[in-house]
Amino acid sequence: MSPPTHPQTFENPFRPGAGHMPPYLAGRKDEENEFRKLLKQKVILQNLILTGLRGIGKTVLLETFKPLAIQEGWLWVGSDLSESASVSEESLATRILTDLAVVTSTIPIQVGAAEMLGFVQGPETTKQHMTYAMLSSNYDHTSGLVSDKIKGVLEFVWNELSRIGRKGIIFAYDEAQNLSDLAPKEQYPLSMLLDIFQSIQRKNIPFMLALTGLPTLFPKLVEARTFSERMFHVVVLNQLDETNSRDAILIPIKKAGCPVSFNDTSVKTICQISGGYPFFIQFICKEVYDIWTQNPKFAVPVDELIRKLDSDFFAGRWAKATDRERDLLFVAASLPHSDTEFTVQEIVVRSKEQHSKPFSSSHVNQMFNSLIEAGLVYRNRYGKYSFAVPLLGQFISRQAKQNR
Repeated sequence: MSPPTHPQTFENPFRPGAGHMPPYLAGRKDEENEFRKLLKQKVILQNLILTGLRGIGKTVLLETFKPLAIQEGWLWVGSDLSESASVSEESLATRILTDLAVVTSTIPIQVGAAEMLGFVQGPETTKQHMTYAMLSSNYDHTSGLVSDKIKGVLEFVWNELSRIGRKGIIFAYDEAQNLSDLAPKEQYPLSMLLDIFQSIQRKNIPFMLALTGLPTLFPKLVEARTFSERMFHVVVLNQLDETNSRDAILIPIKKAGCPVSFNDTSVKTICQISGGYPFFIQFICKEVYDIWTQNPKFAVPVDELIRKLDSDFFAGRWAKATDRERDLLFVAASLPHSDTEFTVQEIVVRSKEQHSKPFSSSHVNQMFNSLIEAGLVYRNRYGKYSFAVPLLGQFISRQAKQNR
């Protein structure tokens, strides 16, 4: 690095954060092209799932899809799916109506349709709009189950949208892995969502789901409704390769007209530490630049950055594990392919090599269930397990060395 004339006036171009748009989105052209293909559907045969670990850029990529859809004539509605949306089918219905009304409330409809819903036209009124009150009234006046009521609202909305030449609506929901069925309470919001959109799409109504979530999302959908396997096109986001990682590091500096840039050695170091995960690239680059504004003559402080990353990103998750669960995670992290996936049997065999008190299969299964709840591991469709947090295995290995 070489220092600028006035380092105190420098504005850091990097923005790590949950869902914050980076200054440059690197390496996602293939995923963008996949989404463009889905937008070309006249009959919705496939919906979208964006999935991957935390920090991989799912939320950011979904946001970049929004203007693409709007340019193609689609409307875009949606929000985060919090746990509260899973409390009941009514809660999910309220979520859908609320999100839908934000867009439809600006769209005028024919007076006859409004009168059918019980809205009386005033003497000087020429148009009605599909406000939340109107959609809610339609919902209340439709007979049947909650799913029937939502279907009725969606059919009504499309009847009006089709008259003004709209292609359809994208229902985009982030953190969709939070949605679950609650059999003990006889509430099935996840199954209801899938049933509603399958039914609507079979009637050639172009309303498409675009869901983002952790790798647990798609298996959960298939478990709720087996037809989900044919209903979704799954796009798995992986870490960036070296070329795209370099672009994510260098292009924001160039675009911002920064008076200093990383040399090749620094770029290679950041690529290595970050593992190609977009959030970590933003985090590390921001930290380096913050340090540089105070002392521009330095090499990238690798040990200090890793220590800060451990403290800011991993420590809170690590604190959720018990001592015995940490022992199990130490074993998992020691496996040669721990950065991809591992099985219960592999943990059992390795623990016999490393521990005086090895784990049995039943103990591993029991603890994996707890670690899934804590968000530290997840189980894929094939019964194998993976770390749910990027680079968690490396963090665990560092903790193991400190404990020796």
